[in-house]
Amino acid sequence: MHNRQLPSHCQGASCCDYANFTRGFATWLGLPATDAAALVEILYAEDTDTPLSPVKLSERIGLTSGATTTLLNRLERAGHVVRSREHTDRRVVTLRTSTDIQGPAIQFFETLGRHLDAMLAHHTPDQLSQVNIFLDNLHATMNAALAEEVPPLRLASPAADPEHAT
Repeated sequence: MHNRQLPSHCQGASCCDYANFTRGFATWLGLPATDAAALVEILYAEDTDTPLSPVKLSERIGLTSGATTTLLNRLERAGHVVRSREHTDRRVVTLRTSTDIQGPAIQFFETLGRHLDAMLAHHTPDQLSQVNIFLDNLHATMNAALAEEVPPLRLASPAADPEHAT
C-alpha cells in the first residue's frame, strides 16, 4: 500500500456512515438492507434529476440483473417503486419511488438534513467549494481506478515457498 496522507475521516468513514444510514433506514422501514439500499439509490437519482434504470441500479448496488429484477418486483408489490417509460425510446425503463415511500424517506432523513445544514452553516462558500472540488476529484479518481483491469491474482504454491517447505 502507498502512504497517502488523507484525513482519517476520508479513509472510509463517510462510506461507513452511508451504509449505517441505509441499514437504519432498512430497519426503520422493516425491509431487507438490499431493498433499502435500492430505495436510497432511486431516491438519490430523483434528487439529482438523474434517471436510474434497472441496469444502472444493479451496477450501483452490486446485484446481478436477475437479482435486481426480483428486488424491484418485491419493491413494486410493496408499493415503494414504480417503473415508468419516460424516455423517447419506450424500451428504456426509469425507476421512480412511489409517493407512498417519499414521505417516510423525508421523515427518516430529516434529522440528517438538519445536522448537515447546521454543519454547513459553519463554513464559508469558498471552503465548501474546495471540499466539493476535492470530493469530485476523489470520485473521478476512484472511478478511474475501478475502470482499470486488475491483473489476475497470483498465489504462490506452498511447495514453491521455502517457508512452507517440509
